[in-house]
Amino acid sequence: MKAVVWRAFGPAADVLSVEEMVRPDIGAGEVLVRVAFSGVNPSDCKARGGARPGVTKPPFEMIVPHSDGAGVVEAVGQGVDASRVGERVWLWNGQWQRAFGTCAEYVVLPAEQAVALPETVSLEDGAVLGIPGLTAAQTVFGAGDVAGKTVLVSGGGGSVGYLAVQLAVWGGARVIATCGARDVARVKAAGADVILDYASANLASEILTATDGAGVDRAIEVELGPNLPMLCEVMKPLGTIAAYGSAKEMTPQMPFGPMLFKALKVDITLIYILPLDERLRAVAKLHEALSAGALRFEPPHVFALEEVAKAHEMVEAGGRTGAVLVKATA
Repeated sequence: MKAVVWRAFGPAADVLSVEEMVRPDIGAGEVLVRVAFSGVNPSDCKARGGARPGVTKPPFEMIVPHSDGAGVVEAVGQGVDASRVGERVWLWNGQWQRAFGTCAEYVVLPAEQAVALPETVSLEDGAVLGIPGLTAAQTVFGAGDVAGKTVLVSGGGGSVGYLAVQLAVWGGARVIATCGARDVARVKAAGADVILDYASANLASEILTATDGAGVDRAIEVELGPNLPMLCEVMKPLGTIAAYGSAKEMTPQMPFGPMLFKALKVDITLIYILPLDERLRAVAKLHEALSAGALRFEPPHVFALEEVAKAHEMVEAGGRTGAVLVKATA
């Protein structure tokens, strides 16, 4: 089979290559998936570039990248229902703590990491459900239903934020989203009730005005460090900040006094290590929203296996709309 591999940290064009490999064997409790599309995420680029904190060398001699993907089950191992052969699936944690991810014609994974894809959902969209989809579902619904609550989504134009806006709206929340000028129309179409400029010098007062001074119940936060002082102003007492990123400030200063006297909670999500029971609840929420027609995905940017370096470079450049996918098989 063909697979994309890398063996050393470095720029995408220097270290990514397409090679022929032996198709992986299936063990008990596993499935063999013929991969249609492999999803590229920022974490894949950071891993290949050596940008993960504390990681000084690649964890394996050779790595097939990417954790997300979608395809069709081609064979099953002992203990897996044979009726799954031919099933359309989406994949999660394909390359988490493993050498061989989804950027190949085939991947073998534990059966629970290949989730049956609803018939109404394309394989392209299925390849987005892993990291972006589950992160959005967990940050919105991690503490339960949001019906009747006010939810603030920071970066509503981003991959996770765009899905989080839609999920929160579907969940019955009043949604305030921040974004840049380019994304206002997109975020409005996603259903946000109020859209504010994330760069506004008066963002805190604008959020409070939008809530008639009552504040926010739950904040979905992509930049915890820079936004924490503002969040302390706009959160309701006992509110929760569901954070999944802080790239601009990885060592944020905590304004403990304001947080203490509102008893604010910070709930940090790293979707790779979400316990299985919580993950299954997030999967269920995603599928419920999909079945209700409440989630829409923007047209993806699709690259051939041989163009994988360009796919990584697009993710690293930022500023895009739509997922970045690598087409693994015809």
